[in-house]
Amino acid sequence: MADSLQQLLADLEREAGADTAAAFGELVAAYLAGTRTGDGRVSTAFTPAELAARFAEPLPELGRPLSDVLDRLRNGVLPDCNRLTHPRSMGHQVSAPLPVAVWTEALTAALNQSGAVWEMSPVGTIVETQVVRWMCALAGYGAEAGGTFTSGGTEATFAGLLAARQAARPDAWRTGVGADPPVVVCGEHAHYGVARAVGELGIGSEHAVIVPSRDYRMNVEALTGTLDVLRAAGRQVMAVVATAGTTPTGSFDDLEAIGRLCDARGLWLHVDGAHGASALLSPRHRDRLRGIHRANSIAWDPHKMMLMPLTASVVLVKHERELEAAFSQQAPYLFHGGTGERSWDQGLRSFTCSRRIDALKVWVAIQRYGASGLGALYDHLCSTARTLHAAILNRPVFQALHEPESNILCFRFVGDGTVPGDRLDALNLELRTTYNREGDGWITSTVLGGRRVLRVTLMNPRTTPGDLDRVLDGLEAIGGRLIRAR
Repeated sequence: MADSLQQLLADLEREAGADTAAAFGELVAAYLAGTRTGDGRVSTAFTPAELAARFAEPLPELGRPLSDVLDRLRNGVLPDCNRLTHPRSMGHQVSAPLPVAVWTEALTAALNQSGAVWEMSPVGTIVETQVVRWMCALAGYGAEAGGTFTSGGTEATFAGLLAARQAARPDAWRTGVGADPPVVVCGEHAHYGVARAVGELGIGSEHAVIVPSRDYRMNVEALTGTLDVLRAAGRQVMAVVATAGTTPTGSFDDLEAIGRLCDARGLWLHVDGAHGASALLSPRHRDRLRGIHRANSIAWDPHKMMLMPLTASVVLVKHERELEAAFSQQAPYLFHGGTGERSWDQGLRSFTCSRRIDALKVWVAIQRYGASGLGALYDHLCSTARTLHAAILNRPVFQALHEPESNILCFRFVGDGTVPGDRLDALNLELRTTYNREGDGWITSTVLGGRRVLRVTLMNPRTTPGDLDRVLDGLEAIGGRLIRAR
């Protein structure tokens, strides 16, 4: 037993060295090199059951040589992962991450700092605070603003609405929301995380009031009418949630008009900018966020349009003390406040105690590429979506459903016009499934205006016009084949 432990300890020391680091680094570099060329499949051809069978094995009692583990990663894991750096990966809102941010992840793991408390991460908490301050300044917030990194946009929206609940019902932490809970008002295209937060906050999902859209944006006139009805009924509005970059279409609500309305009525405005807030980095697209400075809280995901690896998300608040009030607890073994000065402990304004310093990779990317470089990437992805839109307009077999405001585009395969309208929904769903299974590209699907549509999200700066044409060629060919088979 003693000899086995000595061997294990020796292995630990050896594997902390440059040779092992190089072996894993070569694995990552080979994966990136093999995917970003556009060769090979975008995703797996196997079913969940087939993949599960590959990994079904007893718990290993003894360890294996590192070379064997690397071989399993190389041959058993990597080939069937989604290849997000492939230029025809155009599915979900998950980025083809920036290389320097990828490599920073290993450093973050090696440091293993827990960012809830300054003494557990003396540099990491400072870096996180600085990145948050940069993002607050971009949003037009003042010196009293602040925030924290979160696990994703859903948690960021939850935290923003938790702060709104604290402002509306200061005793809710201790006594709950009672029999007459407040309501949250949001648009019909709001992310599901809003409804989830309303339910999890104990307000009840039936107290999420939905405002209809106009041109895939919240209808401000309808919002005004909704707020009038709620006020007449004596209902308390806890928050209005606007969206900057909706999930279905990438559309931007009119934040200036909504913000002015909320200001006039003394209402908390939360902006779900998980996808679209990165437009603040772009001089060309920044105006889509005009009025965001009026928001009380903002959700923003750098792991989307800033192309960070998962996870990197923030909640920003106009007044940091309001976020701290939402998490007001005493934990004297961790938090050592009481000086009257702002605490560097991020745990005071966060759900989590054990938390990575995800801000480090964002800080590194900003140092490397600058705000202008990240803004240029945002512009490029949006421009690629407009190129795709123009290509769709030139192909009668497709119908474009909206002009892209960001990097998301929905369209519909209509074929040669012989397919009845009531059958096009099933055809488009089957088209998406078949196309993805064949592996040359990857897209998603959604329901828009009651119709099944095809949806793409351009998250890879390597995607070229040639890749766009190849995706449309593939969809057109498969769509025609499906029509002939019916």
